Amino acid sequence: MKCISVYTDNFEQFSDVFEQVMEMNLKENDELELEGLTVSDSGEVPAHYLERMAVKPEVVVMKDRHKGVMILQHGKVFEILIPTETDLAENAEESASV
Repeated sequence: MKCISVYTDNFEQFSDVFEQVMEMNLKENDELELEGLTVSDSGEVPAHYLERMAVKPEVVVMKDRHKGVMILQHGKVFEILIPTETDLAENAEESASV
């Protein structure tokens, strides 16, 4: 999964920039400022990252069903986890074998 980090602990600020962040075409390790917030492409995270983070009590997990992304909020950062084509293909294979 591709991980985009938005550095804020304010949900309202995050919500205000979420659509713009999703439309950006950041390359790995790119960083820019958007409406006073730092946004960076943190690269790829392993599939088990979401599972590992979701069990931590200080992590809030949200899902945007329309975009198919997961959002983790912890500390002063929101992490948007976007499935890559590889992730989608693996999920399709798992679903087909069940």
